Amino acid sequence: MGRTYFVEEAVGQYLSDLSVKFKPYVTGLLIGQCSPQRDYIIRAARTPPKEVQKESNTSSSKLDSIDEEWITAHASQISRMLPGGLLVLGVFIIATPELSKDSQNALHKVIFSIEKCLTKRRLWKPADEDVSDRAALQVCSATKKIVCRTYDVHDPKSSAKPADWKYQSALSASWLSLDCTVNVNIHIPLLATSPNHDLEKNTKNGLNRWTKQIEDSIFLINGQVKDNDAELLEGQKKLRGNTHSSNQIFDVKVLTQLSQGSGHRSTATVQVCSGFINLKGAVKCRAYVHNNKPKVKEAIQALRRDIINTLSDRCEILFEDLIINEGRCKKNFERAYHVLPQRLFVPFAGSNVMLSDYKFGDETAGEIQERFVEMLDQFVQAEDLHIAEEFNTVDICPLSENVDDTQQKKLMKATLLLKLQQNIGVVIAVAVAVFASIFSFNYFSD
Repeated sequence: MGRTYFVEEAVGQYLSDLSVKFKPYVTGLLIGQCSPQRDYIIRAARTPPKEVQKESNTSSSKLDSIDEEWITAHASQISRMLPGGLLVLGVFIIATPELSKDSQNALHKVIFSIEKCLTKRRLWKPADEDVSDRAALQVCSATKKIVCRTYDVHDPKSSAKPADWKYQSALSASWLSLDCTVNVNIHIPLLATSPNHDLEKNTKNGLNRWTKQIEDSIFLINGQVKDNDAELLEGQKKLRGNTHSSNQIFDVKVLTQLSQGSGHRSTATVQVCSGFINLKGAVKCRAYVHNNKPKVKEAIQALRRDIINTLSDRCEILFEDLIINEGRCKKNFERAYHVLPQRLFVPFAGSNVMLSDYKFGDETAGEIQERFVEMLDQFVQAEDLHIAEEFNTVDICPLSENVDDTQQKKLMKATLLLKLQQNIGVVIAVAVAVFASIFSFNYFSD
């Protein structure tokens, strides 16, 4: 039995409008949420035209002109604009009858290209219960007939499976929201052996270690630790009447564990460093889950991934901006403070789910509005741009290449102490050893 997609009615109207405006075909992305029981599609966004296509609303008459790389890049950009719980669930194509018969092969290639790109960027590890099916939707521009199939992206040789496509009104009008603010203070050493002080690579390595901390953290939902298999709404009274009044926001606190427990041991190592990167600030994180008896583990997983994604995405955006505008990431760079882009949220009609984006300090509201039109084909009012955070900073501090012995010893000592702090048992052991050595010295000196 194939999967069932419950689709916001507005998506159907959007696809119908596209079929009139663009001939002989138009492609785009499907955005929504997976769950073990059913999947939800709450938005669709057409592939933005390239500069050469903006002069006309027509496309090439052959499907082999579909730019797989361009669609994949679009998916990568959109994934940054999605809060926790939402992801690119598939692709669609609206084509004339003569092109429809060949469109499935094109969608198959694009789906796997997108998944490969997004998987490469993720820092979190997928869970066993994650749904790996992605939708390939075909719409005939003449007859409006819809054919939906799915592919298992974990199996490159998987064949297409039929899926149901069902429209539903006010699908995401009363989804549940989880909000939290995470204080970040990540110290990332720049190894002296790292070629050309590769900031992006070092930062990703540091974020990988921080990701492990977030994955091992305890999440308090409205001040309580809840069982993973319990329903998120368990113990709460259901509100009657208008579903719009049942919107609920859960306040979440993230408690990072100080140690990894007795089952894990870590070894302190000394590494020669040539500088450091420090990420510091408070990031606003948000996730949405459907209201059809969601489990606690679904909600926590969505929020945990948003925490990891939002910091990782900002660092990517910052380094892209530095490379384009400042030509940094070179060997002989100087100490610099940079401001990570601020997170903002934007509502869209008919839903309590908000989309996300990132704003540099010098960006105008008009520039952000243009980005929403280009990426999500959605016009946003300037007053609907809700900036959620204060500024967060990145401190990049290289040390002089002519570091004398005293400085080098201090650096090695600081690095060793930083490593020792990761394991309380090791710290205690070192303290005992130091005390014993002092006692022994005093005894023999007398």
